[in-house]
Amino acid sequence: MHCVSFNIFRTLGFPDTTVLKPEHFLRHKELLREADWVLFPEYWQLNALVHGLKCRVFPSIASYRIGHDKVEMTRAFEAVAPEHIPWTIIEANGPEEREQIWNAMVLPFVAKLPKASMGEGVWLIETRDDWRTYCERTEVLYAQEYLPLDRDARIVVVGDKVVTAYWRTQADQGFYNNVSRGGRIDHSPVPAVMTNLALRLARDLGVDHAGFDIALVEGYPYVLEFNRLFGNQGLGQGSELPAAIMAYLRQHSEPRDPGNSTNPEPARPIAV
Repeated sequence: MHCVSFNIFRTLGFPDTTVLKPEHFLRHKELLREADWVLFPEYWQLNALVHGLKCRVFPSIASYRIGHDKVEMTRAFEAVAPEHIPWTIIEANGPEEREQIWNAMVLPFVAKLPKASMGEGVWLIETRDDWRTYCERTEVLYAQEYLPLDRDARIVVVGDKVVTAYWRTQADQGFYNNVSRGGRIDHSPVPAVMTNLALRLARDLGVDHAGFDIALVEGYPYVLEFNRLFGNQGLGQGSELPAAIMAYLRQHSEPRDPGNSTNPEPARPIAV
């Protein structure tokens, strides 16, 4: 099995893997066509690789497209698990829609930018001024009920398996559980009702590499979002994630020469 990677850090130590710079990918079209897998391309490469060069990419196309935009992600969640989503209103950003949402939501509530990560682009709306500031920063209005939480769980899924699951406790300033915003990692056991929800969403949506953020309110799980490219702060120093990825890729590979599938070709060095 030969792979081409566009992210040296996420595929460090992967066997028989050629690393290319994303901006140089069109120089190596034949290599990409022949690869069993193309790993971690940039989002802007996806159409050219999948539709133009007919590459098999990891993470999956669904992981990229659903994970790229919180509006589209929430609508996908609503399609397969509406009972596990906090009450959410998504509207175009117009004066009538602003007023409608303001009148509908109970304070405090949460507002989000469609494209943001690591806790950026998330507001706790407590006043009319908070709402006005948010509305001036976004093209699409995304308002969600506030859940009374002091923690949520990050559940890392590769393929159909949970690689790890851990709690993220609230930052000192409150509201944010993201480690990048001051949240802390707690390795206490995460209930199966939460990991099962992450696996169900991954399976139903075709997402094969994601860190799902799931909250628990009075024993009931709510999905907040997932990140296709998640941080590694809670993964420890082991090799669980690379090993899980490689196992998944091998399991889903289609050998080009079944009679010689036990003898992988050597890695091909290439100038990038």
